Amino acid sequence: MARALAQRRKPTKAGAIPARGHIPTRALQLPELDRLIHERIRLGIVSALASNASLSFNDLKRILKTTDGNLSVHARKLEEAEYISCLKYFEGRVPRTEYRVTATGRRALAHYLNQMEEWIRLTREEE
Repeated sequence: MARALAQRRKPTKAGAIPARGHIPTRALQLPELDRLIHERIRLGIVSALASNASLSFNDLKRILKTTDGNLSVHARKLEEAEYISCLKYFEGRVPRTEYRVTATGRRALAHYLNQMEEWIRLTREEE
């Protein structure tokens, strides 16, 4: 039945949503985004660290307006990818955690921003 419905479908006008399963040529030209950085909190972490020498866990939590658990999970993923580094130490008896972006993280962020600029350029060409 689905096949019969698909065959009865009329051709779409320019700008209309294409039939299911059809990918427009323009969409195929869009660059693949780095899924690790593309997530909002992780993008925020890498971006904040790229513009600061280092930030504490509490600084990042305040900047990103997120919870301890959420920040910990996302920071760990970035650490595992070696996009950021983490230094844990004690200040007196108080534990501190400092984060820095690594060279790998800076390159990944630059590449991600280039990809996003390409998405924007291709989208604006459509207007």
